[in-house]
Amino acid sequence: MSIGIQRSRRIQVLEYVDVVGKFGLAGASGASGWLFVHPFDVAKVQMQINKDASATLASTCRTILASDGVTGLYAGLNFAMWRQATYTTSRMGLYDVVMPMFAGSDGKVSAVGKMAAGVAAGGIAATMCCPVEVGLVRAQADGRLPPAERRNYKGLFDAVRTIKATEGVSALWRGVGPTVGRGAVVSMTQLASYDQAKEMLLPYMGEGFPLFVASALASGLIYCTASLPLDITKTRIQNMKPDPTTGQMPYSGMVDALMKIPAKEGVLALWKGFPPYFLRSGGHTIFMFLFKEQYTSMYKTWRAKQLAD
Repeated sequence: MSIGIQRSRRIQVLEYVDVVGKFGLAGASGASGWLFVHPFDVAKVQMQINKDASATLASTCRTILASDGVTGLYAGLNFAMWRQATYTTSRMGLYDVVMPMFAGSDGKVSAVGKMAAGVAAGGIAATMCCPVEVGLVRAQADGRLPPAERRNYKGLFDAVRTIKATEGVSALWRGVGPTVGRGAVVSMTQLASYDQAKEMLLPYMGEGFPLFVASALASGLIYCTASLPLDITKTRIQNMKPDPTTGQMPYSGMVDALMKIPAKEGVLALWKGFPPYFLRSGGHTIFMFLFKEQYTSMYKTWRAKQLAD
């Protein structure tokens, strides 16, 4: 009888661990994948805030290396790791928890259901983690500012304290509109398209590494194209400063930025920095999902062993 009770309690504990584990696996996968692509994110941010339309990925990287050395390509890495620990952990974990709620009577989740789960998870996570986004964008943008104008945040907590003291609490959620919009679009396209691609390609490719890579590539291409305009508006808004003459901000919000940027710089400005964005986002998508598949497999092996003991 006691053995049965112990097994029942062990199963209850494992069910709790299953929920928490979804978030842990998400954070570990995101952080592991990000280490490979952070330099492309730095280049992407600096290209987006650079008004010189002739700036390319190669020229931007040369400028960063010339002014700050190799370490310049990893500017804001501490913020990026905080982002993975908060935003990626939240949105991927929430997606895995929420998605079963959209299952039909047959237990399967349709493409629309996956997209709805992605929107919900991405929107909630982006709202909670906006202060991390603000700090990350500013830390990466410092390299393009004159030394006297650089913010030189020492880390996330220093950034939060400084922004709160000098600009007010509301500045920590500056750009929350495009941040949430981008978060919803990213999660809807990236997470949902990866699961949908796996489901569609499985009969032709079978389970395994090629399936994961092909699904991740499809996911990265779809979500980069859909989310880059929102990412650009988010970057511009979070990094903007008042005009020294008029005291007015360049943009009043996401819609205003989406209208002014193409009007002044051309429609293609909304996809400015696509190569580094794709290398960053597409690369991160591939590495993140590959790590997640591996970590999930390891977790399932461990769980099965716990039940067998």
